[in-house]
Amino acid sequence: MAFRDLPFIVGCNPIILGVHELYIRAFNILNSYEPIKTREDEINYSRKLKELLEDHQDVVTQLAAGFRECRRHIQNEELVARFLDKTLTSRLGIRMLAQHHLSLRESKPNYVGIINVTMKLKETIERSCQFVSQVAEHKYGRVPQLKLSGHVNAVFPYIELPLDYILPEILKNAVRATIESHSEFEMMRLPPINITIASNEVDFIIRISDRGGGIPHHLMERVLDYNFTTAKEENSDSTQEGHVFSDMMEAVNPNPAGGPMHGFGFGLPTSRAYAEYMGGSLDIQAMQGIGTDVYLRLKHINSSSASFRI
Repeated sequence: MAFRDLPFIVGCNPIILGVHELYIRAFNILNSYEPIKTREDEINYSRKLKELLEDHQDVVTQLAAGFRECRRHIQNEELVARFLDKTLTSRLGIRMLAQHHLSLRESKPNYVGIINVTMKLKETIERSCQFVSQVAEHKYGRVPQLKLSGHVNAVFPYIELPLDYILPEILKNAVRATIESHSEFEMMRLPPINITIASNEVDFIIRISDRGGGIPHHLMERVLDYNFTTAKEENSDSTQEGHVFSDMMEAVNPNPAGGPMHGFGFGLPTSRAYAEYMGGSLDIQAMQGIGTDVYLRLKHINSSSASFRI
């Protein structure tokens, strides 16, 4: 298992060790199941599967907290990055398969398991926009307008689970940067965040553009690194206050892929790993002093070209 490849002192961290034991327990439970032969067997199996999904609900949060605690002991950051990429994407794949199995037992219009066969991308994005706007309004008292343009009528089959993690994380960063970079102009209208949709036969692209001041040059190479966050540069009081936004996001968005890791430095790298796992990419282009453009590119699951395998 990948956990055993971690440096000894990291693997002994109580939080990380607890996650490791969760995976061992889940493996032993599922591996001990006899072949399913009756409907009753399948019902019991699905019930246990649902319990295990709930047990592992907070794994991403726990890993983020564990690595934050022991990051000063990490000397080989590449090894840890490979571990996290592999563990988090493997977790996403397992959860998609498990939830697909459970969802196949339900009858839901326009869905086959967890696949939305007529996903309206605009509505999926608007759902994330509404969620992030509500949290920002509660935290800051104001929120920039989020404008959608491009192929807003695009409809195609897709799995929404990864998008429900990635989109709130990117939007949160854009909203927070926009508000905080204009904090001295409280009476001034905030510049909008522009979201552009493009869909073609091979893939679809979502560009999120903000006017939040961009990213300093010396930080650009690190923004997609695990455990990198500007929150650690703040003093303890302001950091505690800043995590109000994080805590609210976690509390009201317990999505199955794991809530966005605000302040832990897990949000963007996890989003990048998820995008690559789904056969796509996450790229960031920043103009320091102006703003940031984030490009999320994902392949269609019904494309004639090679897509991805779970």
